[in-house]
Formats: sequence, C-alpha cells, structure tokens
Amino acid sequence: MKRVMKVEIITDSIEVENVAKLLDEIGVYGYSIINDVVGKGSRGVRSGYELTGLFKNSYIMVVCNEVEMHKIAEAIRPIIRKFGGLCIVSDVVMSIGKK
Repeated sequence: MKRVMKVEIITDSIEVENVAKLLDEIGVYGYSIINDVVGKGSRGVRSGYELTGLFKNSYIMVVCNEVEMHKIAEAIRPIIRKFGGLCIVSDVVMSIGKK
C-alpha cells in the first residue's frame, strides 16, 4: 500500500484537451478521462443529451504525489474559474501490484 493524492477534475468537455495538455506539461502522464458526465451543480443540470457537446462535462482522475497535486491544482484553477467545474483533492491509499 502506498499513500498518494487523488485529484478529480470535472470540467466542460470542450476543455478536456486543454486539461490533458496541462497535465502533460506538468509531467503527469497517467490519468483517466470519462466523457459525458451528467449531474447537477451551480450551472444547473448537465444532462449529456445535447447534440453539440457544448453543455457536456468530463471527469478526469489523476493519482500523483503531493508536489504534482499542487501543480495540477494551480494549473487547473483558471479553467475552472472561466468555465466552471470542480477540482477535488483527496489523500488516498493505493494498492500496488508488486509484492
């Protein structure tokens, strides 16, 4: 078991490529993206039924160390301020496959 940080980002789907690019620039190369995330928040209901993708969200999850977490949080802040969304950080324990 290893203690790591989990960063969860929910943002407009149109910003996913920019977020992935930011992660690459920071040096974080492992992340998961789930497109067409639905839910309700400060911007109202995001149903995912729109044809254009303009009102869809995506979810990005990163498992990283604390230094990378701070870099991610700072880099993502302007996108969240402009387009809305969330950046949630948790201290978690990761199971490692090696014995």
